[in-house]
Amino acid sequence: MRRVVVVGYGMAGARLADELRRRDPDVSVTVVGAEPHAAYNRVLLSTVVAGTMTPESTRLHDERWAAEHGVDLRVGCEVLEIDRSARTVELDSGELVPYDALVLATGSTPWVPPAEGLVEDGVLAPGVVAFRTLDDCAEIEAKAHRGAPVVVLGGGLLGIEAARGLAGRGCLVTVVHPVGHLMERQLDPDAGHVLARTLGGLGIEFRLNSTAAKYLPGDGLVLDDGTHLPAELVVVSAGVRAETSLARKAGLTVDRGIVVDDALRTSDPRVHAIGDCAQHPGTVSGLVQPAWDQAAVLADRLTGANPAARYRGTSVVTRLKARDVDLAALGDVHTGVDCPDSEVLCFQEPSRGRYAKLVLRDDRVAGAIVLGAPDAAATITQLYDRGIPAPTDRLALLLGRALPAEAASPADLPSSAVICRCNTVSKGQIVSAWRAGAESLPQLAEATRATTGCGGCKDAVCGLLDWLGASQPAPA
Repeated sequence: MRRVVVVGYGMAGARLADELRRRDPDVSVTVVGAEPHAAYNRVLLSTVVAGTMTPESTRLHDERWAAEHGVDLRVGCEVLEIDRSARTVELDSGELVPYDALVLATGSTPWVPPAEGLVEDGVLAPGVVAFRTLDDCAEIEAKAHRGAPVVVLGGGLLGIEAARGLAGRGCLVTVVHPVGHLMERQLDPDAGHVLARTLGGLGIEFRLNSTAAKYLPGDGLVLDDGTHLPAELVVVSAGVRAETSLARKAGLTVDRGIVVDDALRTSDPRVHAIGDCAQHPGTVSGLVQPAWDQAAVLADRLTGANPAARYRGTSVVTRLKARDVDLAALGDVHTGVDCPDSEVLCFQEPSRGRYAKLVLRDDRVAGAIVLGAPDAAATITQLYDRGIPAPTDRLALLLGRALPAEAASPADLPSSAVICRCNTVSKGQIVSAWRAGAESLPQLAEATRATTGCGGCKDAVCGLLDWLGASQPAPA
């Protein structure tokens, strides 16, 4: 029996355990997780901070699932060392666990800006909390009092989600961001400014082109321009760094992350890496979709279900999960209107919180930013995912009034089409759950978690339910 050991019980490690067991019920699977919790969906942490979801509702699976599926799960356990010649990993208990294939899914760690006082003796100072784990959420909830001033360091995707959640709790939130506009990885400057205006209407203030210079416990922050911001709590969401210390210690090739090839092998062919800790040319760090795509490829290879499987990269669609804000960004968002080989269309209505940018090449969607127009976002995302030609009426597409003929019915979507991006739920999974008896939206949500993230997929899921009820045999 082949022995697979997975180091890391986050979203990547948990997904790999699922995929391995789905393909081969007999392969030996051991999963080691440093956190004491069962695996949970980090995508949903902002909803926990906002108070709209409980920590329990973010669980992916737990010890009961592991026992039922024959997975040797060790939580609250750390791997100290990898012995590549003996093919064992040493746990903090002193136990040596042998492997035939080792998978590193160690994720990433928060990056803390080098401001004086944020870190004391190697740990975050009192009143400073990172936004990364369930324990972080619990600490933020305990310290984020209604009416209290809170500063969020970082205006990227997670920082904005944290800020919106805190504002929803009644906190007075200020976001400090070192760039001139929000979410610069996913948005162009115009979209970033419209987003800031929209969030400003929800009570969030911004200090752009600013960095923290000094933290004063119990008082607040001093910025690089000398401005003082009062803060009872400082939430750090300024980016992450791949967790590579175990790989470095084992002598594996490491750059920004653990370097892997298309087979997700490290410099040692018996050791693999997936998720945030892995560095692959086709991967965007900090997002879950690449990790889950990698887990499927690696499970194919490790179980022999498809030895030729290769990971070629992931086309990522980023959704902002913030109440009252609908934002999707995908593909090439930074191409300008003067680019000779692209057709670029823009529409903006800042007063109503709407912005849309569409980049087309060879009549197909190459990139888009859609803020405040969920119908347009749904259609454009479908065009991008399927690689089909865009409608000739570009303006109607930008405004959400055009549907491609090929996508007129849910029946036309392939089984692999992702319906819920927060939880990576495909059309095929929804159909399977419906056939197993999940006939209503709440039942489907419980069975698949579809619609339990940002909620942007609710209309699509309801459309599938209507189609299934009208055209498929009823569940027994």
